[in-house]
Amino acid sequence: MESRPSIASRLLPRIFSFPVFLGAILAGIVFHLANRGVADPDLWLHLRNTEHLLQTHQFMRADIYSYTARGAPWIDIEWLSEIAYYLAWKAWGLRGIFVLMAALIETVMLGIFYLSYLVSGNVKSAFIGSWIAMFLATVSFAPRSLLFGWIFLIALLAILWRYKAQGKDALWAIPPLFLVWINSHGTWLIGLVVFGIFITAGLFDGIGQTEPTPRWTPAQLRKLLLIAGVTVLALFVNPYGYKLVVYPFDLAYRQTVAVSMVQEWGSTDFHELRGKILLGSIFIVLTVTLLRKQRWRVELFGLFLFAVYSAVSYVRFMFLAGIIFAPILARTLDFVPEYERKKDKPVLNAVFVIAVIAFIVLRFPSESNLAQDVKAAYPVDAARQLQSLTHGDGGRILNDYQWGGYLILNYPDIPVFVDSRADVFEHQGVLKEYKRFLDLKESLEVTDNYHIRYALLTSKSSQAYFLAHAPGWRTVYRDDVATIFANDRYAVIAQNQSAGK
Repeated sequence: MESRPSIASRLLPRIFSFPVFLGAILAGIVFHLANRGVADPDLWLHLRNTEHLLQTHQFMRADIYSYTARGAPWIDIEWLSEIAYYLAWKAWGLRGIFVLMAALIETVMLGIFYLSYLVSGNVKSAFIGSWIAMFLATVSFAPRSLLFGWIFLIALLAILWRYKAQGKDALWAIPPLFLVWINSHGTWLIGLVVFGIFITAGLFDGIGQTEPTPRWTPAQLRKLLLIAGVTVLALFVNPYGYKLVVYPFDLAYRQTVAVSMVQEWGSTDFHELRGKILLGSIFIVLTVTLLRKQRWRVELFGLFLFAVYSAVSYVRFMFLAGIIFAPILARTLDFVPEYERKKDKPVLNAVFVIAVIAFIVLRFPSESNLAQDVKAAYPVDAARQLQSLTHGDGGRILNDYQWGGYLILNYPDIPVFVDSRADVFEHQGVLKEYKRFLDLKESLEVTDNYHIRYALLTSKSSQAYFLAHAPGWRTVYRDDVATIFANDRYAVIAQNQSAGK
């Protein structure tokens, strides 16, 4: 009588297959690249916004953090994703934030790996494509709500590609996906463009040298258009109504100063490493396509053009390019030998997978290490000194744009001049004035106009050097990160006012 194989001998090849091995290697490298700490300027605002929401049970509709735009209309466009970071922070401090960030980044990158396999059918070429995506995506390896947006985009692409290629219909998941998406991050608009590209691509058998593909049947087209219509309606299911729907357009057309100030909204620099990787990936796709006379599917061609335009125009969208390029590159490299299950080595795969898990555990940062990273990037000691100088009455400070959120969370009794909520300050004209100060154009006029008593600036900045030599200003505190300057004129006036009370 023939003995039956044990459960372990049957499960081992499935659990530790070659694709799992490749996924583990990818996850290990991603963790190494993402292990940068949690010092992101927007994080502190996310935590404070959620704290306010849970305390008051009301969504924010006006600024309450600054003295320059207080009471001005403002909506919290990322309120839902902020809750996730807040809960992680409350549960496990900075380590909780790091765990959530790492989990989101790993989900995105493994999702890209899956998409690449879904489109190419070749796990090895999918792995190669995912490496290109990984290096492009490092532009946003930080605790950002943006990561939720990329996860939603990958989910959308998976639904659409499975429907187009395999007929597996999960289209009714799209409206709820967008409902959650718009309440989490503004990248929902990119998702709507991608959805439109897929629908439009199915109206053609092929364009030029594209690969002939079946058009949508009338029934398919009707269903897709119905889903699209319901999706648009779902966008309005949010606390702010139409204001949240039109926000991406407000950013694109009305926040010109903010866009010019933020590095990620600048054009890609092809002299930098990521720019070279982007250019190289475009070159590889086009060269292999021409040499092998490969033909494109219409939706892949449309997505490729959209991703190239977005990534070249804005550094921020290199991540988007990575998500789109990886499946296209994986399909382009169809000459890479395919995975053969019979040649698999599950024991060796298991050793590597366990080694990757051990690497992640050993490299996991401690709370103190994360706190040190924060202290190296934010005015931890200087902010305490500033609070003692202002005697808890807030004062009028001019703070570094990147540090506004940190002050808002940790020192709520010190109203800020500006923070990373660029929209509210742009619309009130404050951001333009702040940029005048940064550019050292009539900087003292700006400080006089706002009756600035103290300035909290990066120690090595040109603005700090300027105030250190400006008449009427003196240094009252300095460390390697931040310097506090006092304006003698307004400090004396404030002291006299306090004495007279």
